[in-house]
Amino acid sequence: MRRRLRLRGDAALTLLLGATLGLLLYSQRDRAAPTTSAPPGPGKATRRPTPGPRAFPAPEAAADLPVYEGDTPPPPTPTGPFDFGRYLRAKDQRRFPLLINQPLKCRGDGEPGGPPDLLIAVKSVAADFERRQAVRQTWGAEGRVQGALVRRVFLLGVPRGAGPDGAEAEQAGARAHWSALLRAESDAYADVLLWAFDDTFFNLTLKEIHFLAWASAFCPDVRFVFKGDSDVFVHVGNLLEFLASRDPAQDLLVGDVIVQARPIRVRASKYYIPEAVYGLHAYPAYAGGGGFVISGATLRRLADACAQVELFPIDDVFLGMCLQRLRLTPEPHPAFRTFGISPPSAAPHLHTFDPCFYRELVVVHGLSAADIWLMWRLLQGPPGPACAHSWPAAAGPFQWGP
Repeated sequence: MRRRLRLRGDAALTLLLGATLGLLLYSQRDRAAPTTSAPPGPGKATRRPTPGPRAFPAPEAAADLPVYEGDTPPPPTPTGPFDFGRYLRAKDQRRFPLLINQPLKCRGDGEPGGPPDLLIAVKSVAADFERRQAVRQTWGAEGRVQGALVRRVFLLGVPRGAGPDGAEAEQAGARAHWSALLRAESDAYADVLLWAFDDTFFNLTLKEIHFLAWASAFCPDVRFVFKGDSDVFVHVGNLLEFLASRDPAQDLLVGDVIVQARPIRVRASKYYIPEAVYGLHAYPAYAGGGGFVISGATLRRLADACAQVELFPIDDVFLGMCLQRLRLTPEPHPAFRTFGISPPSAAPHLHTFDPCFYRELVVVHGLSAADIWLMWRLLQGPPGPACAHSWPAAAGPFQWGP
């Protein structure tokens, strides 16, 4: 009898533990489900994809933050309250040493055909090795793609906390740690560019000007440059097909263009810009920093223009200011989705993580490393079933609109 009771108790305990484990795994699966767009907050309508430039309403002090911020992915590093006083005092410091260089990146490295047709430049942070690996082994792989020579670099600054401030011994140890890791990564992959400024959200503008200067010096004959974030998925084949008809000697900057975006004056926002820093009512037109493509000619002109424009703490807006100085208008294209993919209005609950949404796009922003891996495999594998809807994937070969 005692043995029977003991067996029953063991069985009940086993069932209880099994049920608990099942619930835990189920909750983890729900949290880890891939997605490319967050549901809108209260009072915010779901944004539909638009074929042309996007216009954003002016923010009101008492109203919710505008969609411009709500749809923007998190910054690459955590940000605290921004010290505008310190920024204004140091904003003219715009030249920092290059700690890790790739001087041979655009010299062919034995590949026939001369300089690269496409240079991929990806903004990253030191700790985000997983995303860099995902890019390296999926859409950012170097070599020949549809006959075009593709090269890749990652743009990094010094990790926050590894700089000169703080306890001397601790900071020296952190600097040595990150320096050793990044130099080992550079030796293994030859694609790391590291500058001596702090890698923070508001220092992304420094990455912009330093990369433009580097590319002008070390890749002067590159035909086109794609620049984007490490959390984007890029269909390089579609990008190259689009660029095949464009002249690299002519000005070109194509992306998800934003027009009439107004400075956010709400102090709680990470995009807060006081009037003392920018007093105009609207920013110039600019391409979303998640991903855009420029020609070699525009690269060189932008490098010169940005060297003459006062630094601004939001990098894609700063680039728009440089374009304005050149009197160059960025070109919008609906295949660049720097705000992710929104479900069609006719099917608002449709799951957008599907190859049918990706096979005719160029850039989709806001993906995890696992999302990038999975979508790459889905698009590179055997053809799946035909897509049921013509939007955003049209039947037949890749087609570009006017």
